[in-house]
Amino acid sequence: MMNRNLILGFILLALTAAVPAQISPGKLVQAHQNLEGLSNCSKCHELGDKVLNSKCLACHTEIQSLIKATRGYHAASDVSGKDCFKCHSDHNGRTFEIIRFNQKSFDHQKTTFKIDGKHKDLKCDQCHQTKFIADKKSFAKRKNTFLGLSNDCKNCHTDIHQGGLGTQCSSCHSTEGFKPVKSFDHDKTAFHLTGKHVEVKCDKCHKIEKRNGKDFQKFKGLQFNSCENCHKDVHQGKFGKDCQKCHLVAGFSLLKTGQFDHDKTNFKLIGKHIEVKCAGCHGNSLTSKPKHALCIDCHKDFHKGAFVKNGAVKDCAECHTEQGFSPSLFTIDAHNQGKFQLIGSHLAVPCKTCHFKEIEKEWHFLKLGQRCNDCHKNIHSDEIKAKFMGNNECSNCHNTDKWQKVTFDHSKTEFPLLGKHNSAACTACHQRSVVQENIIIKFASVSLKCESCHRDVHFAQFKVAEINDCERCHTMDNWNPVKFDHEKTKFPLAGGHQAVACNACHKKVIDGSVTFIKFKLEEFKCVDCHK
Repeated sequence: MMNRNLILGFILLALTAAVPAQISPGKLVQAHQNLEGLSNCSKCHELGDKVLNSKCLACHTEIQSLIKATRGYHAASDVSGKDCFKCHSDHNGRTFEIIRFNQKSFDHQKTTFKIDGKHKDLKCDQCHQTKFIADKKSFAKRKNTFLGLSNDCKNCHTDIHQGGLGTQCSSCHSTEGFKPVKSFDHDKTAFHLTGKHVEVKCDKCHKIEKRNGKDFQKFKGLQFNSCENCHKDVHQGKFGKDCQKCHLVAGFSLLKTGQFDHDKTNFKLIGKHIEVKCAGCHGNSLTSKPKHALCIDCHKDFHKGAFVKNGAVKDCAECHTEQGFSPSLFTIDAHNQGKFQLIGSHLAVPCKTCHFKEIEKEWHFLKLGQRCNDCHKNIHSDEIKAKFMGNNECSNCHNTDKWQKVTFDHSKTEFPLLGKHNSAACTACHQRSVVQENIIIKFASVSLKCESCHRDVHFAQFKVAEINDCERCHTMDNWNPVKFDHEKTKFPLAGGHQAVACNACHKKVIDGSVTFIKFKLEEFKCVDCHK
């Protein structure tokens, strides 16, 4: 009778719990109050189901347009496709904040506008203002909205160039500040800056004038087909208008003396040699004829004899040009002809990293070590046994592509990876630690005992000589005691005992703060279990 009443009670509870599910769980927020009432449910909900994103976006078309254009927060990879109601829950009352987020912790990276440079110093409401919204029809009607801003600079900043230089502001400016204009490359214009022109301040050539009642710096439309457009002809036309017959843009004082054509000699002036003063090679009298067969006839041997072979210095032109000592012409292919080939990540290492010694402040190219530990510190110390590492032979595990890409045969160790161990992450057992500011990864010092990684849930019931021989019952495939044989215990299961559940005999025991199942029983008398 008692069981029948209990079942009847459960049925009544289930029926009464089902009724409220058909009634609205709470009032809608004020913005949605026009959708209140049972007749309006299907405007947001699929009949008998949850709120669908398609129904939300059918009303909120401004959000839909941003998602389609892959712009803004709602188009971010971890937001797009997410159920709207997960963030904008309703039925929580008229005054519930259906749109809320912490401005201080908001990750602006999830929008299509990265906050960097000077923008980091701005407060949110300095940018998110109605006056900066281009599509005011879709967004400006929303109060306190963060949506609708364009990524175009002109939406927030006045175009001081008055449309004369296009709309791609980032081709010259950065968010670090309007000045200096670090991104602008004058060499991409029709007038390349060379020589002394590089040192001239912009406003010397690009004057500031008034246009449309505002200060305007003129960047386009300047005349530069003749030196006279900017420079006064101190010769008053006596030597014609082709100033470059005698002068160089590197400086007026650097002259092409007497219009002399140096290319008619056995030493053509190219590259940096053009900038050298005549007296630098020929003396003040310009009468000496210097030796020029070898570079070291004029230049100091920077390598201090490192490339002297059979009493003669190797031709500097193998690595250098007259354009400058740097960059070197010594290619990767040439490097790979030597004893140390550049492969993998070594291809991305700057030459200076290996060849420039900071202590000596000198370059070294010959007699450099070729073993890994000549450049790299052995962070493993004694944690890697000699049979695996040999004479610092890192290539047994690592390769030049990436240090973290390790190819190691664990079966060669005393602990082959079997069962579940084969899918465990290396760091699960080989943990990192910092000892005296040195990172140490445990390998040789990792214990092989099960309890060094796994908790002994039996609390030493099966310890023999202070060792838990877990493999007597378990395998490495799972925790199930598939190897356990009750027939090998002091109490073989026979007759009706074979059908008895384990927990009928092996009860949970509480010993202080420890709870465990007691498997090792002291008594096996019938009266111990049967009353």
